[in-house]
Amino acid sequence: MKAKLEQQTLHTPKRKLGKELWRSRYLYLLLLPSIAMVAVFNYAPLYGLTLAFKKFNAGLGIMGSPWVGLDVFKKVVTDSYFWYVFWNTIKISLLYITFTFPMPILVALFFNELRSSKLQKTLQTVYTFPHFLSWIILSGIFINFLDINGPFNAVLSALGMEKVLFLGEKELFIPILLITSIWKGAGWGSIVYLAAIAGIDAELYEAAELDGANRWQKMFYITVPSIATTICMLLVLQIGQLINSHFDQIFNMSNPVVAEVADTIGVYTYRITFQSSASDFSFTTAVGLFTSVINFMLLTIANVFSKKVQGVGVLEGGK
Repeated sequence: MKAKLEQQTLHTPKRKLGKELWRSRYLYLLLLPSIAMVAVFNYAPLYGLTLAFKKFNAGLGIMGSPWVGLDVFKKVVTDSYFWYVFWNTIKISLLYITFTFPMPILVALFFNELRSSKLQKTLQTVYTFPHFLSWIILSGIFINFLDINGPFNAVLSALGMEKVLFLGEKELFIPILLITSIWKGAGWGSIVYLAAIAGIDAELYEAAELDGANRWQKMFYITVPSIATTICMLLVLQIGQLINSHFDQIFNMSNPVVAEVADTIGVYTYRITFQSSASDFSFTTAVGLFTSVINFMLLTIANVFSKKVQGVGVLEGGK
């Protein structure tokens, strides 16, 4: 009798799970295309990472290419130019975090302080629109505008100043990247912060007004602390992408003149893979795997720091 009860107890969770799956079968059917897409495009290509441990031969294919262990990684870490682009990538990424990350926060605070809802919606539309333009289109626009015979130089010439080859000056190239990145992404990035601001309890502002707080004080002592969790989580995510240094923008806006300051890991691997006479797929796969591991380590460290400072983390679902 006891054994029978134990057997029924063991089978009960399975029966409940089966009934629940059958009851929600149509929802799971709707989920299947998404699962299939993730499996095909995100997990199946992971097999290609084996190239980092093989000497790839196009004739033999991935499966037939011989294993070489960690020889490709040794080649990566002993390549002096790889370390140059690695540190250059970190430098550029830190500049992006320093100057571009705060801008969506400032834009969101600015929108939140507007009293005219019509003006707010209009400006939101204007500020968000550049996000939907690809860097291929925007790069062509900026290159023409900043050309030696472009509108910017025409204005400088009209003011009696010397013309400047903006995208041909190493000292100006990185600032131009930062400015154009802010112009393109600040409006779109502010949407998350506006959503967080919308969730703030209005009674906090009412209580602050009763205590005589002005708009600046309400912003600094209520709005900003209330969205600190969102800021912290997005910062952690951006730190986790530190080595992925805005390839689309840099690749489309750079040129051989500024290659010394513009060369990042993304551009470097692209050039070796697709623009070199002797493409080394094993080498570029090893570089990609190496940088992914570094990104994961940075994400983990930033997540731990976030949990200690703000009490929330990304890897634990924000708990």
